[in-house]
Amino acid sequence: MNFIKRRHFLQLSGSALAALSLSQLQIQEQAEYYGRVLAKDTPRKLALLVGINDYSPRRKWEPLNGCVNDVELQKLLLTYRFGFNPKDIYTLVDREATREGILEAFEEHLIKQAKPGDVVVFHYSGHGSQVFDPDKDFSDGRNSTLVPINSSLPLGYPNKGGVVKDIMGHTLFLLMSAIKTEHITVVLDSCYSGGGKRGNLILRSRDGDAQLNRLQNPDIQLRASNAEIEYQQQWLSRLGLSNEEFIRQRREGVAKGVVITSAKRNQTASDVIYGKGNNQFGAGLFTYELTRYLWQKTNNESVNNVMVVVSQKTRTNAKKPQEPEFESKPSSNNAQQEIFFSKHQTPAAEAVVKNIRGNLIEMHLGGIDSQSVEILERNSILSLVDAQGEEQGLVELQSRQGLIGRGRLLQFKGSESIKPGTLLQERVRGIKNDITLRIGLDFSLGNATNEAKQALQRIERIEALPLQQQSVDYILGRITPGFYQELQLRKISDLPDINSIGLFSPGLEFVPSSFGSAGETVAAAVNRLRAKFKTLLAARIIKLVLNGNSSRLKVASALQIVDKTNPNQIVVTASTLRGGKPESSSLQRLEQSQAIFSSKNKLQIEVGKQIQFLVENNENRDLYISILLISPDGDLDVLFPVNLSGEASEALVRTGDILKVPQPQRDRFRLKLKKPLGLAEALIIATPTPLQASLQSLQRVARRKTSTNLNSLRGIPVKVEESDEVIDSFLSDLGETTRSNSIVKPVTGIYQIEMNQIAVMSITFEIVERKISK
Repeated sequence: MNFIKRRHFLQLSGSALAALSLSQLQIQEQAEYYGRVLAKDTPRKLALLVGINDYSPRRKWEPLNGCVNDVELQKLLLTYRFGFNPKDIYTLVDREATREGILEAFEEHLIKQAKPGDVVVFHYSGHGSQVFDPDKDFSDGRNSTLVPINSSLPLGYPNKGGVVKDIMGHTLFLLMSAIKTEHITVVLDSCYSGGGKRGNLILRSRDGDAQLNRLQNPDIQLRASNAEIEYQQQWLSRLGLSNEEFIRQRREGVAKGVVITSAKRNQTASDVIYGKGNNQFGAGLFTYELTRYLWQKTNNESVNNVMVVVSQKTRTNAKKPQEPEFESKPSSNNAQQEIFFSKHQTPAAEAVVKNIRGNLIEMHLGGIDSQSVEILERNSILSLVDAQGEEQGLVELQSRQGLIGRGRLLQFKGSESIKPGTLLQERVRGIKNDITLRIGLDFSLGNATNEAKQALQRIERIEALPLQQQSVDYILGRITPGFYQELQLRKISDLPDINSIGLFSPGLEFVPSSFGSAGETVAAAVNRLRAKFKTLLAARIIKLVLNGNSSRLKVASALQIVDKTNPNQIVVTASTLRGGKPESSSLQRLEQSQAIFSSKNKLQIEVGKQIQFLVENNENRDLYISILLISPDGDLDVLFPVNLSGEASEALVRTGDILKVPQPQRDRFRLKLKKPLGLAEALIIATPTPLQASLQSLQRVARRKTSTNLNSLRGIPVKVEESDEVIDSFLSDLGETTRSNSIVKPVTGIYQIEMNQIAVMSITFEIVERKISK
């Protein structure tokens, strides 16, 4: 089948979502119409999207779960957010994504069609690897590769070397060079060689040159195929490049545009399972965070600014070392150009209509936060919005399978009919009142696995689950000698004892302060961790209400370092996106004047530094503010309000005012960072009505507390016996704010949170060791 015919065939038959009785041809025609409207009077926009799940385990590497979903996520984003015409988006998934198929599609769809000024996107989700590089661009002498579906390791690997049918990074450089536009974005959601599984994650990497067993023969290598080398030589000839010039150019940087990678060269990229059962779906952690963030943005942002936020979000949710990066063409201003070199042309959204019949609507939920989409329940409500973001109708979610939701139209006042591509914004979030903490059982527990399961199941609202089958929040496991050695090589301090039992993140990063002594029984460890489980559950439930993207309250917040030599260093800000950042906002002016954000900024703060939180109320009404903190060891603390006197007004911030916590003239304590090291997350909550029951619960905690070390990062720790009470009161208060709203009907067992009545923002930062001055 030649390229044009195959492309036509895939466009007509590629979607498996022809439910609700609309024919595939009708869907295609409507999507193309929508794309033409968005793309009017703009340069042509071309995209090639590649996703491979179906790697054969017989070839000695793991099949993946989320790469085909990544393609769908990117395709919908480019079509309905950035104005790409569906005819100009070509996809290759699984069996189609051979080496030959990818190279042919790159040539025919991108190189032959793109003209100067056009926009080009190439996205690859799948395994990455490495082969020997005779030119040694890097000190390790290896070049990264993309692993097509038809690549395989040589017979006898890892004891023998040989060739693989991978696509080298060198080849990708040449292909980018051949495209006749500078507006190129390459997104690679894959990583270096040496992957497999880690904790509850599958890593997007296949073993490569580094994993060869060189004990008997130190000279063996894993090399690119002769066909790959010959292909490179053909392109060198067509581009008029000598081999020496080729080497010089690629060592300087990327060929054109921008290249975005999901992890650093020596890190792994996560392929994640979200949810469970029929609601389960897979996605690349980075691709999901990138597309979700871009659905949410109200303003066009540069590549640099987008990557600062998405990198931090990826690092936070990876629960292991994964730091996305980007590189732009040397001596260009590409880092300051809009992401994809294209302005988005639609309002921010959580979902997009895929199909409609009568009052039944099928939607794709790719704009909802990964933590929230896992628990999204029926009775959640979304607003249908027009091109200006004005509400035209309401849809009640009735069921969800993965990222596909099906709902019922409650009301519609729009002048035009609802079409595929109509955007939806979250209005009411439904949260079940029986949320659990999901604990995965690590293989290191061995024969004690069943004992651990039974002990965990005796704790209310705790689930004990096997790994690699569904999403988990933490992993119960043992520090093995091999893992201890790995941690030593990574120069991690304060290591637990070998054979001690404790908690790990889904990516097998150990949770500080959760490990006991060596030789402790599983039953004893679970009993010791009961308090930890409760606080971790409380933190998980509160984070389910995060809605900085969808809230319309006008609130801004910031974290700053208090330093006499350099006062008021704003480290990071967070604000409600749809509430906007008015020009009168003091925090906005501070952020712009200090301009501290860069692609290298990891939001790290040293132990011993003193910090302060700021919250600005830009609403035309007073708001009640609370600040909670989740420390690196998972403890949940209340930073504000601290000195409760029984009056809700303690937490009131007047319109136009800025709350400072701590306030030197008011408070007798300071927030000074201390160990454990790792990621900490502050949650800033704003509501127009007081969280009265929650405040009373916190007040009871304060009265029973005998001592508090306020010269630390702690406020009022929520004790295990009180955490359930406080969290249930918290969710009940939030749900109560919607009871008077006519669109919300109380549902037994579900808290319904009105997005216009609350703002919950997150500020994440990393506590690191103090740097020693030389």
